[in-house]
Amino acid sequence: MGAPAAEAVRTAPRITGLSTRLITVPLRRHWGAEAPENHVIATGISTDDGSAGHGFSWTPTIGPQAVKALLDYDIAPFITGLSANPETVWDALWKRLHEAGGGGLTTIAMAGVDLALWDLQARQAGTSVTGLLGRRQESAEVYGSGVNLHYTLEELVAQAGRWVAAGHQAVKIKVGKPDLREDAERVAAVRSVLGPHRRLMIDANQRWDLPTTFRALDVLSEFGLEWLEEPLRADDLWAYRRLRKHSPVPIALGENLHTIYRFRDFIEAEAVDIIQPNIIRVGGITPFRRIVELARTHSIKVMPHLLPELSGQLALTLAEPSLVEDVEEASFEQLNILDGPSPVRFSNSRLTLADQPGLGFRFRDAL
Repeated sequence: MGAPAAEAVRTAPRITGLSTRLITVPLRRHWGAEAPENHVIATGISTDDGSAGHGFSWTPTIGPQAVKALLDYDIAPFITGLSANPETVWDALWKRLHEAGGGGLTTIAMAGVDLALWDLQARQAGTSVTGLLGRRQESAEVYGSGVNLHYTLEELVAQAGRWVAAGHQAVKIKVGKPDLREDAERVAAVRSVLGPHRRLMIDANQRWDLPTTFRALDVLSEFGLEWLEEPLRADDLWAYRRLRKHSPVPIALGENLHTIYRFRDFIEAEAVDIIQPNIIRVGGITPFRRIVELARTHSIKVMPHLLPELSGQLALTLAEPSLVEDVEEASFEQLNILDGPSPVRFSNSRLTLADQPGLGFRFRDAL
């Protein structure tokens, strides 16, 4: 039994190259003055058996050139010659890059390698990444989301109406206006459009301190909120622990936690109800799966953050149903940067898989 396994290890394809390409695309509905565009760093990995895998890194604002430079000058030489196994490459690369930072630009760059290796492995197996990892859900619920704090009240109400017309049973809006009374007016208006039975989530994007959050909850919790997302600076574990202990609304966070260690810290401190890992920011599919298992051992819900073409595929592999976030007109398909059809389909507020090989998408060459 041992010899064939050893032979399989010896004959596994080895990485021969890593290519990168920076794509900057204007958003159809800009996310405020600070975020008019998104940046994708498309990655390609080649192996000595002639195979290829394709992935990407992503950042909405900060550091796309830095991510690309890290991939080109530090990651590419290091992974060349390694066996093309996503988990072993990820662990080796984590040790190599940790001196440059435990998360952030390092893990964002690592995601470009990890996704390309999972894409390659799934293609070699003749299946989708979802199929390779094991599909456990036939479909996933999609919630309508908007980066809309800069919208007028009329624009926000119109957006909520579009979500209702599209069949969404759950939506999320931004809060954090300078005047809490304006937040209350906006949340009340959206609740009126949604009616009493649809779920409503709010996201403060780290705009508040602890006293402000408690004042906001005193006012906003009456609107039947499903969760309050990231009201405080994401690093402030102490404050989140106090908040969750006294909050009448479940606390969600995780888009700005970059490693399993930080998720562990927040979970073990009982500072969070729902975690929202961004698959790119944590370093790819490999660490995302580990974070999911950590959450499951503590009965914490997992709701992947943004990027529905990727997050939706992973949501279908989870043992428990998860909500997939779809920011209005911000998917890769809607931004018209995919070279071919999307790997996921949206219908009646549900996401299903198109069953294309690997990750199921690449980015257009000419943009």
